[in-house]
Amino acid sequence: MSTDTKVLKLVRKTESPVVEAGEHEVDLPDHKLLLQMYRTMYLSRRIDDKEIQLKGQNRIFFQISGAGHEAVLTAAGVVLKPGYDWFYPYYRDRALCLQLGMTPLEMFLSAVGAEADPNSHGRQMPSHWGHKKLHIVSQSSPTGTQLLQAVGSAETTYRCTLVEELKKRVSSFREDEVTYVSLGDGTTSEGEFWEALNTASNLKLPVEFLVEDNGYAISVPVEVQTAGGSVSKLVENFPSLYLQRCDGTDPIESLEVMRRAVEYCRERRGPAMVHAKVIRPYSHSLSDDEKLYRPNEERATDAERDPVKRFGALLIEEGVIDQDGLQKIKDEVDREVNEATDTALASPQPAQETATHYVYSPDVDPTSKIFDTEDQVELSGNAGTMVDLINRCLETEMTRDPRIIVFGEDVADCSREQYLGSVKGKGGVFKVTANLQRKFGGARVFNSPLAEANIVGRAIGMATRGLKPVVEIQFFDYIWPAMHQIRNELALIRWRSGNEWKAPVVIRVPVGGYLKGGAVYHSQSGVATFTQIPGLRVVYPSNALDANGLLRTCIRADDPVLFLEHKHLYRQAYNKSQYPGNDFMIPLGKAKKVREGTDLSIITYGALVQRSLVAAKQMEQEGVSVEIIDLRSLSPYDWDAIMETVKKTGRVIVAHEDAQSFGYGAEIAARISEELFEYLDAPVKRVCALDTFVAYAPQLEDAILPQVADVAKAILDLRSY
Repeated sequence: MSTDTKVLKLVRKTESPVVEAGEHEVDLPDHKLLLQMYRTMYLSRRIDDKEIQLKGQNRIFFQISGAGHEAVLTAAGVVLKPGYDWFYPYYRDRALCLQLGMTPLEMFLSAVGAEADPNSHGRQMPSHWGHKKLHIVSQSSPTGTQLLQAVGSAETTYRCTLVEELKKRVSSFREDEVTYVSLGDGTTSEGEFWEALNTASNLKLPVEFLVEDNGYAISVPVEVQTAGGSVSKLVENFPSLYLQRCDGTDPIESLEVMRRAVEYCRERRGPAMVHAKVIRPYSHSLSDDEKLYRPNEERATDAERDPVKRFGALLIEEGVIDQDGLQKIKDEVDREVNEATDTALASPQPAQETATHYVYSPDVDPTSKIFDTEDQVELSGNAGTMVDLINRCLETEMTRDPRIIVFGEDVADCSREQYLGSVKGKGGVFKVTANLQRKFGGARVFNSPLAEANIVGRAIGMATRGLKPVVEIQFFDYIWPAMHQIRNELALIRWRSGNEWKAPVVIRVPVGGYLKGGAVYHSQSGVATFTQIPGLRVVYPSNALDANGLLRTCIRADDPVLFLEHKHLYRQAYNKSQYPGNDFMIPLGKAKKVREGTDLSIITYGALVQRSLVAAKQMEQEGVSVEIIDLRSLSPYDWDAIMETVKKTGRVIVAHEDAQSFGYGAEIAARISEELFEYLDAPVKRVCALDTFVAYAPQLEDAILPQVADVAKAILDLRSY
C-alpha cells in the first residue's frame, strides 16, 4: 500500500505525456480536461467571492467558503459519477458540486433562500449541499453526522449483493457504485468518524473518505485536535482501508490519487481514505475572523499555495493555454456568476404558509383510515404476549417486504452462523427478534457494534437508498449517543430538503421501569425529549394486540418512528392477545377507550394503563365511575378523544411513568386548560414519577414510580374537589 505521493508536475514529451505519482506513471490529462478543471476551480472561487460581497451588502444572510479546497474537490468530481455514485459532502465542497453538475444559479438560489433552491428550498444555510438528480444527499450543520449515513448508503450496495431481490427495490443500484463522503480535519475528532471507519473497514464497504485538512477547525489547530498532528497516521492499521495522502492544492496529483482510491472502491476491495492537505485562505465563515488567531506570516505562506493561482500559472507555463485564453475563461465565468446572481436575487423566497410543509410525509398518512383495520379484526390461535406479537409482526412484514432490514445490538440469533445448528440463539436481550435471522438470513438480520449512533446513522443511509430498516436500541437509557442522528438527521432530513430526501426508519426501544433491579440505567422513561421533535412519530403500546397493529402501521408508514416497548409489559398475562392477522393495523393518533366512566377521566399510556384500571376498579367500590383513555400514540396523539372525555366527565387526571416536571403530561394538561377550560369542574391533576431517578432498591423504586395507590388517591382527591 502506497501512502506517499510526490507532487505532480506537467511534463512535455513528444509522444505520450505522463505524470509521476510516487511509483506510478499515468497519462497526462488532455488539455480539454485540464482547462475544464481550471474553470471549475475558478468558478468555485468566484462564487465564494460573490457571496462574500452579497453578505457585506446584506443581500444574503450567511456565507461559508470552499476556498483553498478547490483542487482536490474538482479532481474528486472528475473521477466520480453524478447520478450514479452517491455523495455526502460537507460545507467546503462547492467545487465538487460544481464539477458534478450543480450550477452557479442553484448555489446562489441557496444563498438568497429562494424556494427554487434544489439544496433545501430555502430551509438551510447555503453550502449545505443536496441535489436529488446528482445523488447529493441533503447535508446538515452538525459536523460528522454524514459519515455514518454514507456508510449506510454503501452498506445498501453491500446488502444488495447479498440479497438479489433488493437490487431492483433500492434507489438506482449499480454494481460498481461508490459512496463518497468528505470531512474536515476537525471532524476526525468526532466519535462517529471512528465508528464509520470501523464499520466500513469491517464490512469492506465501497466508501471513499476524503479528509480535507486545512490545518484548522475554526480556530483550533490540527495538533490540538489530533494526536501527532496527522489523522492518516492514526488510521494506517485499519484493515482493508486503502490510504493515500496528497497535496490537495495540486489538481494533477489530486486527480491521480482520487482515481486510484475510487477504483479501489469500485473493485469492491474495501473503503479508501484520501488525506488531502489543503489551505483555508479565508476565515472559517463570515462569522469568524482568522486574523484573531493566525499570524500574518502563516496566512502569507498559505497564500503561496493557492490552488487557483498556481494552477492557472502552471497551465500557462506548460503551454496548455496562454494568458489571453485564461483571461477569456475568467471573463466568461465572471459573466456567468453575475447573471446567476441577478437571477437568484429576483427569485422569490418560500411562502410563509409552507413553513410546516414536509415535517411529515405528504404521501402516506399513518393517521388515516387506510391504516385502520381494528373494527374488522379476526383473532385466532393461542394468546401471545407482547413479545410474541411484536416478533410475529416483524416476521410477517419481513416476508411481505424484502426491503426490511433488522439490526442492532444482540438482535441476531448468532453472528457466527456456523453455530446456529448447535445453539438456541440470542434474538435480542428480551427475545423480541428471536429466530428472525434463522428465517431471513444474516444479510437481513444482523448484529451491530455496541454503538447507538452507528445503528441509527447507518439506518438513515439505508433508508435514503430505499431500504426499510427496523433497528433496535437495546435500552432506552442508552439511546443518547444516537441523539444527534435522531434529532438533527433522522427527523429533519425530509423537512430540511423540502421533501427531496426521506429516511423512514423504525427505531424499536425497550423502555420503562417496574422491573425490580433495573435501577438508574435500565428504567428511564424520558419520552418528552422525543415527542417535542417535529418529524418524529412516537408510539407507546400498552398491550400485545396494540403493539402488533401499531408496529405494522409504523413499518408501512413513510416517516421515522420511535416505537417504545415497555419492558414490564413484554410478558404480562393480562395484556396477551390472540393473533389478529397479517394486515391488522391501528392508525397513529387513535386513542383507545379502555374503560367507560362518567365521573372523571384518566388519560394515560404504557404501564400506567393497567395501574389505572386496577385503581378505577377499586374506586368503583367508593361510588366513583372512572373513564380511562389509552393514548397508544404519543406523537401524534388523539386530541378528539381527549376532548370527548373531558367534555363528558369534566374532571381529568393525566397519568404517566415519567417525571412530573416538564414531562409529557404537562403538555396534555396545559392544552386541556387552554382549550377546554369551560368544561372543567376541577383543575387537571397529574400522577407521575418523582422528579428524580429510578433507584435499585425495590422499596425506593416503588416510592419513585407511580403506583396503583397513587392513582387511587388522585381519583378520590379530584372527585372531592
